[in-house]
Amino acid sequence: MLTIAFSDAQCLDLQLRLTRGLVRHDLHIIADNSVGEAAANENEQVCARHGAVYVRLPVNPWTARNASRSHGAAMNWMWHNILKPAAPAAFGFLDQDLFPTQPCDPFEPLKDAAFHGDLRWAGARWFLWAGYCFFRFDAVGREPLDFGLDWFANHLDTGGANWNVLYRHTDPNTVPQRPITSFAALPGAELRQAYCEWRGTWLHEVGLDGDLSLKAKKREAVLRLLEPALERAGLADLAETTLDLAV
Repeated sequence: MLTIAFSDAQCLDLQLRLTRGLVRHDLHIIADNSVGEAAANENEQVCARHGAVYVRLPVNPWTARNASRSHGAAMNWMWHNILKPAAPAAFGFLDQDLFPTQPCDPFEPLKDAAFHGDLRWAGARWFLWAGYCFFRFDAVGREPLDFGLDWFANHLDTGGANWNVLYRHTDPNTVPQRPITSFAALPGAELRQAYCEWRGTWLHEVGLDGDLSLKAKKREAVLRLLEPALERAGLADLAETTLDLAV
C-alpha cells in the first residue's frame, strides 16, 4: 500500500495505527508530498514509530498551485521510480485521511479483477478515485500509466488520465464496488460545513472540504468516531492519546 501524505502528521499517525491492525498488506510506503521540511520531518518520525517505509518526494511544482495536479504528480513519481522498478504482485494508493474501521483485505478483489477501487464518473467516462485504487501488476505493469488529470476527456480528476490506457477498455459493472455515503461530522452542521464520507467500512475525513473554521472540531469528531476501530485494531490504549493530540 502506498499513501500520499501531506502536512498532517496526526492524520498519518492515525491511519498507520489503523492499517497496521486492520488491513492485510505486506508493506506500507508513505510518499511525503508536504511543502515544508518541518511537516516532512514530523511525518518521517511517525513512519519510524510505526515501521512504515518513508519516501520524501522531490519538490512538486504543482503543490502550491493545484492540489489535484500535485497529487497526480506524486503518484506518477512513485509509479515510475518505486513501483514499476520493484514490480510488486499488486499495489494500491490511499489518501492519508482515509481510515479503515473493520478488518479487511483490499487486495482480495484482485484475484478476479485487474484493478478495483471507488469509481468516479465524468459524463460517460469513469476512473478510479485516487484515494483508494488497487492494481494487479501483471495486468497493468506494461501499460503507460498516468495518474494525473485528463481535462480533455470530460474533466477527469486525479487518476483520470488512465482513461485511455485502462478504463475505456473495461466494463465498469465488472469493477468491485463499495457503498459511499456522505454525512456531516458535527451535530447541527450542514453537510457542506463538516463533510465526511463512509466508503464501505472506511471513514474518509475529506480534510480539504468543509468550513475551515470548524476543521479542529471536525477532526475531534472524526477521532471519536474512530475510537471503536482503534479498540478493534488492538490499540485501545492509544485511542485516548490520539484524542489528546487533537485538543
